[in-house]
Amino acid sequence: MEGSITVTGMVLSAQAIGETDKRVTILTAENGKISAFAKGAKKPRSALVAATNPFVFGDFEIFVGRSSMTVIRADIKNYFNEVSTDLESVYYGSYFLELADYYTRENNDDKEVLKLLYTTIRALCHKGIPNKLIKLVYEYKMMVINGEYPGVFECMVCGSKDDPAGFSFVNNGIICRECSGSVRDFKALDTSTIYALQFITNSPVEKLYTFTVNDTVLKELERIVRHYIRQSVDIKLKSEEFLRDILEKPL
Repeated sequence: MEGSITVTGMVLSAQAIGETDKRVTILTAENGKISAFAKGAKKPRSALVAATNPFVFGDFEIFVGRSSMTVIRADIKNYFNEVSTDLESVYYGSYFLELADYYTRENNDDKEVLKLLYTTIRALCHKGIPNKLIKLVYEYKMMVINGEYPGVFECMVCGSKDDPAGFSFVNNGIICRECSGSVRDFKALDTSTIYALQFITNSPVEKLYTFTVNDTVLKELERIVRHYIRQSVDIKLKSEEFLRDILEKPL
């Protein structure tokens, strides 16, 4: 049905089309991921120049045609200039956008993913916790939202919620101390690592970036999250490869 709609969302990517136009991908609260043309958005005096860049968040008026969508105007709430002007933040932020693009679909209910993405970019700006921890929290919560995560509240062998001691990839989750001897790939975890996994799993998005961890816990979280994100994401994300090679030195 032709007509205009207004959606709230964040620009995931922008591609030049010809000399003056752009094609933008926007993750919206109302319509999931959409792709729309932004005519004249490359012209210096266009109102859409700054509104159609990655990381931009706001309200977009979209004309829905028979075969395509077009951005008419935008009311921007946050340009996230703190990200776009800091090289390391650009690398991390670009990965966050690409991962959101991977997980979302057109006409899906992706409100939680949009909320997670927005909250994560804000955390990246405020520098309250290390960028590497932000990345791990974001990846793990993204998998939780999509129902792809290990069991972290009870032993995956006996079901006990008492005395969690470590982790098993074979058993897909937490193992208690009593069962640890019978699990061939059991790996002991710091208690704070287990708590962090439980906290990320259960906490609302708004509360995610309210803690920090020591290097031992960060290393253990990284081992677990990387295992599952590699299973979950079945394509190579260019931004993640670049981020890992350039910025992420092994702990």
